[in-house]
Amino acid sequence: MDKATKTAAPTDGKPAKKAGPAKLSPMMERYREVKSQNPGSLLLFRMGDFYELFYEDAEVASKVLGLTLTARDKGSANPTAMAGFPYHSLENYLHKLIRAGYRAAICEQVEDPKKAKGLVKREVTQVVTPGTLTDEALLDPRESNYLASVFVGKSLVGLSWLELSTGKFLTSELELSQLPDELARLRPAEILVSENPAREEELLPALNLRGMVVSQRPPWAFAADQCRKRLVEHFQLKTLEGFDLEENSPGVVAAGALLEYVQETQKSSLSHIVRLEPLRRGGNLIIDEATRASLELTRTLREGRREGSLLDIIDETVSPMGARLLAEWLSNPLTEIKQIDARLDAVEEFSLDAVLCRGIRDELSKVYDLQRLTAKVATLRASPRDLGCLARTLALLPKLKAKLSGRGAELLKLLEADLDLCAEVRADVELNLVDDPPLLTTDGGMIRSGFDAKLDELRELARGGKAWIAKYQAAEMERTGIPNLKVGFNKVFGYYLEVTAAHWSKVPDDYIRKQTLKNQERYITPELKEYEDKVLRAEDESKLLEAELFTALREQVAAHVTRLKNTAEVLAEIDVLCGLATLASANGYCRPQLCVEPVLDIREGRHPVLDKLQPTGEFVPNDVLLGMPADDDGRASRGRVQIITGPNMAGKSTYIRQAALLTVMAQMGSFVPASEARIGIADRVFARVGASDELGKGQSTFMVEMTETARILNTATARSLVILDEIGRGTSTYDGISLAWAVTEFLHDSIKCRTLFATHYHELTDLTATLKHASNWNVAVHEQGDGIVFLHRIVEGAADKSYGIHVARLAGVPSQVVQRATVILETLEADHLNEEGRPTVPARRKKGGEKQLSLFVVEEHPVFDEIRNLKIDEMTPLAALEELNRIRQQLKR
Repeated sequence: MDKATKTAAPTDGKPAKKAGPAKLSPMMERYREVKSQNPGSLLLFRMGDFYELFYEDAEVASKVLGLTLTARDKGSANPTAMAGFPYHSLENYLHKLIRAGYRAAICEQVEDPKKAKGLVKREVTQVVTPGTLTDEALLDPRESNYLASVFVGKSLVGLSWLELSTGKFLTSELELSQLPDELARLRPAEILVSENPAREEELLPALNLRGMVVSQRPPWAFAADQCRKRLVEHFQLKTLEGFDLEENSPGVVAAGALLEYVQETQKSSLSHIVRLEPLRRGGNLIIDEATRASLELTRTLREGRREGSLLDIIDETVSPMGARLLAEWLSNPLTEIKQIDARLDAVEEFSLDAVLCRGIRDELSKVYDLQRLTAKVATLRASPRDLGCLARTLALLPKLKAKLSGRGAELLKLLEADLDLCAEVRADVELNLVDDPPLLTTDGGMIRSGFDAKLDELRELARGGKAWIAKYQAAEMERTGIPNLKVGFNKVFGYYLEVTAAHWSKVPDDYIRKQTLKNQERYITPELKEYEDKVLRAEDESKLLEAELFTALREQVAAHVTRLKNTAEVLAEIDVLCGLATLASANGYCRPQLCVEPVLDIREGRHPVLDKLQPTGEFVPNDVLLGMPADDDGRASRGRVQIITGPNMAGKSTYIRQAALLTVMAQMGSFVPASEARIGIADRVFARVGASDELGKGQSTFMVEMTETARILNTATARSLVILDEIGRGTSTYDGISLAWAVTEFLHDSIKCRTLFATHYHELTDLTATLKHASNWNVAVHEQGDGIVFLHRIVEGAADKSYGIHVARLAGVPSQVVQRATVILETLEADHLNEEGRPTVPARRKKGGEKQLSLFVVEEHPVFDEIRNLKIDEMTPLAALEELNRIRQQLKR
């Protein structure tokens, strides 16, 4: 498409010879060369003050960015499509490209056009992809932007992930079935997989997450030996055993492939990636993809937004570093009581000392994002302003360290000890840079006066050398006898000597006239022009020297990347702990008591999100008493399975979600919205709350519901917490009741885990008669005539009514429909309930017993006894037919 042909005009009646391909200009040849080196990327080619895109890239950019599509060589047979935008708009357009899922290769002019001989040299300085963003303008400061890599091994899957803007690099190994849950936790912006991965049919569905770009890499990128070699070379090690990693394991392969991709795209130092951390799953609460979505931990279910999620509600951090770490804690709660209590001790100490907490938060609110600043220093992309921000952040550390001194909580003692002031780094920056450095090195004026004598001399010369000008002017006045002679400057002529009309006769012969005005004439001299050349050169030389001094400073600071990263991590943790203390104090949260017993004893608990969003005091608190032993006052023990009944909209779903959310909050190290809380450590939390069709996967609502239920039944343990909401709604009533009944029995008898089951199937309340550790609870409702009022209180006992028709009336269903539904309900209840108004439930099948065929026992018709009493052996065939006809007629009556 880039080859143009020319046809010569016929001159002798013979067909014209076809011309060969049009020769490309040197610039376009360079473009083609660079483009071939960066397949799969939109090439942003710097040309003067613009970035230009050509051919197919231009067509894509015109649609995605709204640019005007033009063409080069419009008069030729094959004009070249092109589109472009000003260089200073790069961030804006780059943001749009990345959000649309494209890669962009940025090709810069890497030499001064003024000094270039021929074509200006151009090279790709960075390839930007969704997972490799580092520029602050393209990132959300409160969120991590992960690049992930997956390698499917023989038995386990290696998963590695990197936050390039901070250098955080981890790896783990897991079953392929666990991959969707881990990806849902990380929410990577981009994920790397082999072009021909093993078990591809199983892998691809696991990668089907909203907002994640999948980038295929050549198989050689996942070669085990090369991946190991790449990692040890980067970390300058002989073995990875020091990182507690098994060499050539799937996790190491995934990490090596990820590092290769980053090295290829960044084309700069990656010294801020200082370690590879293995993540062991045993020490963390496991939350699957469906549960994470149902509980809306970090994103709302409908809109996928941070606003309105639990994370949004509990986030009281004052720095971007703290906000990101809080999200990590919430997404990955702990299971070790000692670690959780260490966090809770720190939160409690801060919450009890409001002055201390407020003072620390005031200081932290002034810090810049030290994690991302350090990464920019390490990749040699930090600007003068970035280093200035880094120095101002380090200047706050002595006061912060002093405030942490003498704390009682062990975690706070450790954080105070680990808070490296990096005093020499701060001193170097403050000694070199001015207090308010410019954004760009090309702006000049960033190095402090007095730091470099040569730079000071050049600056003085560049500013015009007032002393030299004054001396020269005085000498010329004396030499010429012109008392009012002046030295001036303008951009057209540079420096000049100005003489008034009264003294024109005194002008010496070596003055060269440049301009005549009404009453003055302006002249130049060889000496003045020589000085002018020095001034102009001095300005360029001073900027070059400043750039050299700044580069040296940046490299000097980069030598302390590991220390800066560690300090940034300490600041983030202090911010999270102070934020959780502020949250607890402002909202009346209590410190939870963590234990190993499988209990859930929460008094006056509140849903953390609704409690914050509703007007103060409007949310109705409730107790959660699950797996509780008998009380001292003689009350019976509470079972580990609660069956919660009550009308829709009354608060069942809120209640069970609340129990799960408070468990997650407690295990992440946060106080909880309750007056008291004793929470048994859970190894997993399951929430089967609501479902929607996944038409893209060919799954109906009911199929999704059953798939999630199957996962719970197959993977939950006795230490798990399970919350279920309305199992079986997607099928017929009897199918739904049967499934809900059997699921509850299985959770009670086989898994023996803590379970909260909200249901509108009132038949399930009879389960407490046969399940020893099950109890009935219901949502209290106050009836007023034909209407009802939801009290939102959870009380012991089974609900005696469904109130579904009442809810329909409240929703505005026409009265005619409501009245008809009431009549139908009465008829159905009369047909399917016994004399006591309840269904007859079969006993659970014992081992070796008869197969259970149905849920309810149907009352037999009297004709069955007549058939049993027939003496068939004594009847003739005709008599038997007559008897059969009689029974048939009887059944018709």
